[in-house]
Amino acid sequence: MMKYFPLLLCICLFAACQQGQNVIPTDEEIAQNEKAFKTALKIHLDAISARDLETLEATLSPQGDMHLILPQINITTTAKEFMDFHRDWFEIPGWTMENKIVHTNVGQTMGIGIVEALYKEEERDGKPYFNRMHVSYSMKKIDGIWYVIKDHASSVEKSTDRE
Repeated sequence: MMKYFPLLLCICLFAACQQGQNVIPTDEEIAQNEKAFKTALKIHLDAISARDLETLEATLSPQGDMHLILPQINITTTAKEFMDFHRDWFEIPGWTMENKIVHTNVGQTMGIGIVEALYKEEERDGKPYFNRMHVSYSMKKIDGIWYVIKDHASSVEKSTDRE
């Protein structure tokens, strides 16, 4: 048994060294990853503002998981449910949505983006309507591409709050 000890020790050391060989990304790779994340999120936001269902669907996970969390509605958990909601919403005339990315935290394969959103309707109950929101987006990198997997919106201020 002792004659195999040096060989066993070498195998254990080799295995330990292999486990520790996580490649640390360069500053340039980190910057490129963050840029790709922000670009994907902007495409998603622009698709909503433009009511572009085809582009919007392309920003969702090909694995079909997509959580939508909005005030006063049940949570949805699939890309299909998300698209059904947006298909119905996009049919409603007279609204606009402005978005501004205010914070991101991007890892190698997961990231979050915080967005300030301003939803406006020309008229609701005979008056102009707005809803200022904070929206958090969770995104996952799949096969090198960033996809949205969660949209969680919280109202900050609505025009109806002043009534």
